[in-house]
Amino acid sequence: MFEPLYTADEMRAAEQGHDVEAMMVRAGRAVADAVLRRYPEAQRIAGVCGKGANGGDGRIALRVLAEAGRETSEELGAGDDLVIDALFGTGFHGEPRPDAAALIERVNVAGVPVVAVDLPSGVNASTGEVAGAAVRADVTVTMHSPKVGLVVAPGRFLAGEVEVADIGLTHAETSHRLVTDEILALVPRREARDTKYTAGSVLVVGGSPGLTGAAFLAAEAAFRADAGYVSVCVPEASLPVMETLLIEAVKAPRERLDELADRASALAVGPGLRRAEEEHALVRRLLAERDLPAVVDADALFRLEPDRWPAPRVLTPHSGELARLIEEEAKWVDAHRLEALQRAVERFDCVVLLKGADTLIGAPGEGVLVCTSGTPALATAGTGDVLTGVISAFLAKGMDARLAAAAGAVAHGRAAQLAPSQIGLVASDVIESLPLALA
Repeated sequence: MFEPLYTADEMRAAEQGHDVEAMMVRAGRAVADAVLRRYPEAQRIAGVCGKGANGGDGRIALRVLAEAGRETSEELGAGDDLVIDALFGTGFHGEPRPDAAALIERVNVAGVPVVAVDLPSGVNASTGEVAGAAVRADVTVTMHSPKVGLVVAPGRFLAGEVEVADIGLTHAETSHRLVTDEILALVPRREARDTKYTAGSVLVVGGSPGLTGAAFLAAEAAFRADAGYVSVCVPEASLPVMETLLIEAVKAPRERLDELADRASALAVGPGLRRAEEEHALVRRLLAERDLPAVVDADALFRLEPDRWPAPRVLTPHSGELARLIEEEAKWVDAHRLEALQRAVERFDCVVLLKGADTLIGAPGEGVLVCTSGTPALATAGTGDVLTGVISAFLAKGMDARLAAAAGAVAHGRAAQLAPSQIGLVASDVIESLPLALA
C-alpha cells in the first residue's frame, strides 16, 4: 500500500553500522550491471566521479565495466558512448559550484545516454528541488530504495527510468511514502445491506452557466467511483443543461441546497462554481456550518481562508491555485512542491492534495504521500473535476480524508492508464474507465 521514500538523513540513518566498503562494492556493481544490460553496445564509457561515496560507487562501476572489456575513463571525451554521473550523492543540497555546474552542462550536451548513481547530480534527494545546474539522466540506479527527490518534481523529471539496487540494508520507517495500487483495497465496497444512501451520498455544488461541464464531470465520476446517490446543486439558469447532461443524478436549484445537504454524506464544492461574491459567501457558509467531509476544488479555492471547520476538508489545488492560497508565485510552487504543500497544510490545518505528475497529499502531523500513477494524458481540461468526484465518493463511503485523497489519486491515474487511448484522451474517458480501475 505504501513504499518508503528516503530523505538524505533517513538514508544516513539506514546505513549506520553497516560496512561502507561492502555497500559501495554492491552499489558500483549494480550500476555496471545496469549499463551492461541496458546499453550492451556502449564500448567507451566515461564516469564523472566526485570525491565522496557517490564518486566511489562510480569508480567501482568503471572498474567492473573495464573488467567486462569496456574502455573506461574519468574524463569526458568526444567519442564516449555513455556517461556515468557519480558527481554528487544524497548529501548534496543547494547550488553546484561554478566548476561543477560547468561539468554538469558538459554531461548534458554530450549527446549520449547518461546513467546516474543514486540520483542525478544537482537534485536535492530530500525534496526534489533543483537550485542550479542538474544532470538530465536517462536512467538512475538508486541504492536501497527510491529517494524523495526521484519522485517529486522537478527532480522527478531529471531522473529518467529509476532502477533500485539492493546494497544489503533493511527497510525502515520513512516520513514520506509512495502510494501503490494496493490502497484501492481500502475503498469500501457495497454490501447486501447497503441502500443508495449508505453506499455513499455525494452533493456536488457548482455548475454556473457556461461552466456546467465541470459539475457534470464531478457528478458522473462520483457515480462511477461507486457512490450510491449523487445530487447536483446549480443556479436556476443551469438546470435545463444539467437535466440534459445528467440522467442518474438529482438536479436542483441553489434554493434547495440545505435540503440536499441534509441527505448527503459528503460534499464536492467548487466545480464550475464561479468566483463572484455570492458564491464565495456560499462556500464559506457550507464549509463553516456543514458537518460533512468535503472536497474543495476549483473556484471554491478562490479567496479561501482558514477556519475552524467542523468536519474534514480536502483541498485539491493545482500549483497556480496553491500559489494563491499561500501567497506565492506558481513558478515558486513548481520549484518547491513539498515546501509549498506543507505550508498549505499548516495554514489550513486540513488535508491538501497538490495535483501534478507527482500528486502530493499532505495532512496535519503526517508525512507526505506521493502518487505517481497518472499519465501525461491527464493534462487535459476536466480531469481535475473527475478527481474531485472520485475523492468525494470515497469520503461519502466513510474513508479517512487523507486515505480517500490518496486512493482517489491512484484510482484517477489508474483509470487514465486503462483508457482505450492515451492520445486525445478527455476527462469523460477517465470516468468510463473508473469501474475497471476499482475492480
